[in-house]
Amino acid sequence: MSASVAVYRNIYTEDRFKQAYGSEDGTHGGLRLWDRLAGRCRCSRRACLHLLRQRVPIFNWLLRYRLKKWILGDTIAGLTVGILHIPQGMAFALLTSVAPIFGLYTSFFPVVLYMCFGTGRHVSTGTFAVVSLMTGSVVEQLVPTPLDLNSSSPEASDLESQRIGVASAVALLSGIIMLCMFGLQLGFLSTYLSEPIVKAFTGAAAFHVTVSQLQSMLGLRLPRHTGTFSLFRTLASVMENLPHTNMAELLISLVCLAVLVPVKEINVRYRQRLRTPIPVEILTVIIATAVAYASSLDSAYNIEIVGHIPAGFPTPRMPALHTFPDIAGDTVAITFVGYAVSVSLAMIYADKHGYSIHPNQELLAHGISNTVSSFFTCFPSSATLATTSILESAGGFTQAVLACINVTSLRQMFLQFRDLPELWRISKLDFMVWVVTWLSVVVLNVDLGLAIGVVFSMMTVICRTQRAGCSVLGRASNTEIYRPLENHSKCYEVPGVKILTYNGPIYYGNRSFFREEISRLLGLTPEKIRSREKARKALERRERDISVNTVDKGIADTSFSSENDFFKSETSESDVQTVLIDCSSVIFVDVAGARLFTQMCTECQKAGVNVYLANCNEHVLKILTSSGLMNYMNPQHIFVTVHDAVMYIQQQTEKPSENTTTVWV
Repeated sequence: MSASVAVYRNIYTEDRFKQAYGSEDGTHGGLRLWDRLAGRCRCSRRACLHLLRQRVPIFNWLLRYRLKKWILGDTIAGLTVGILHIPQGMAFALLTSVAPIFGLYTSFFPVVLYMCFGTGRHVSTGTFAVVSLMTGSVVEQLVPTPLDLNSSSPEASDLESQRIGVASAVALLSGIIMLCMFGLQLGFLSTYLSEPIVKAFTGAAAFHVTVSQLQSMLGLRLPRHTGTFSLFRTLASVMENLPHTNMAELLISLVCLAVLVPVKEINVRYRQRLRTPIPVEILTVIIATAVAYASSLDSAYNIEIVGHIPAGFPTPRMPALHTFPDIAGDTVAITFVGYAVSVSLAMIYADKHGYSIHPNQELLAHGISNTVSSFFTCFPSSATLATTSILESAGGFTQAVLACINVTSLRQMFLQFRDLPELWRISKLDFMVWVVTWLSVVVLNVDLGLAIGVVFSMMTVICRTQRAGCSVLGRASNTEIYRPLENHSKCYEVPGVKILTYNGPIYYGNRSFFREEISRLLGLTPEKIRSREKARKALERRERDISVNTVDKGIADTSFSSENDFFKSETSESDVQTVLIDCSSVIFVDVAGARLFTQMCTECQKAGVNVYLANCNEHVLKILTSSGLMNYMNPQHIFVTVHDAVMYIQQQTEKPSENTTTVWV
């Protein structure tokens, strides 16, 4: 059933609408601002409790915890993923180039701290492959591993102390940076890592992690390559040393992969039927530990093992603060990656379960987690897909087993390639962002590739704003609806009025394109402007001469009966006489854009074209007014809607007696 609506109202310019419906200006707004500031600075018991619950969210949700309903599920989930994370934490420590025990510490202290300060209810902090890999590159640059080092020598112990000192310093500096960002309320920066960037980055980083573990899986003792093209240099080094492969470690790696991959696939395919996933990682570690201990694999086959894992908590110690100048640049990249990935994961679960994440509070939570845990020999942490728990002690593990766990834990990252066809179908530009980020990370390096991906993504945004479309609008019959003629062939152009719309901001980066598009659609070339300006000045001189002749001699020159007759001799019927610019899609204008508006208005006046504006938001209108546009344009030519402007223009042409708009819908 169709319906029609008849609307009878006055035509509204911006000034007239503000007088009728706008709020009062003056000191009232200032008083409201002062009241808001005073309200925030007010101290009371209620305000203190609110601040405490806001900054320490555990006091907020713990009081509403449904013990009988949630405790069983939380206990099962905590035990399950905690057991799964034990071998992963130790394996990711190898990526960080520190002893596996420090992976256990990093899987514990940040988890407890984030539980108190974080807003994500379904994520927990701990070891993360990408962050561990980036931290390991910093450690290797400052404390490289000698190939002939005896793992049982005092030099090895001192080297390990230096390594964890550097890794802890990275965690401390990362936490300090996050706390500073929290103080400046910079949580919005995470939005600059779009979904294609995050997926491409983690997918490409998975290749770096896999390649870095090849030497452990093959039993090769090779230096770790860092910097640009590190992936290819590592591959070349592995290929060169393939004849030196330890066959025993290769056999262990193949057996572990043959067990880990199928069982993890079963966990994924049958996750709806399994109450808890099969803890294949911890089972593999336990079996490998028993075999290594019973068979003395380290002495019989020269297999490198982790050795004894100490029980209990570590003694607090100061990170290597003297390394801050050397690690500052890399730490900024690690901080940005860790925070962005953490917030992304938290938002995914928050959207799924119907609650909100506060990015600035996440900065505080991860900042405190990294800062405090750095004093307990932890390396940088970020959000992971599982909550974590720590066993007090463990036995000896072969590094080939931990390397296999690293590789198989990256399954979800490798499977992100399946999203590419859909991404290509939805957005070609986002697809290009994915490809450029992935290639940059794989070919160059993790941190440099990420920077290139972010810059390229920002460039696509700039290109979109620079080349925003400019269209001619037409009116749908008997309605107040105006749509682009190129997509709506049944709409018609209002006679005598050229209605233009620009779908983007007008700023220094695209003002030239905006001017070219407007000039093209209006047909106003510099030559035509000069010609019409010359004709107008000639008309003015002739009118002055006629006036003088009439007064002095009583003789009038009748060669041109009117201004229209004279002007028509210099213009054609197809030339535009009135232009109306729809500013509804212009979200902002800078000083350069405002000056361009003034310049265009002046040029249109020279060419005898009247300029009107409609649908300007308050911020755009304020910038245009402050820039002096009203000195060149009649304020009564700025209207609330396009239809108001069209009705006014038609009334000026037809000279009606009423100043009323009638709209039939």
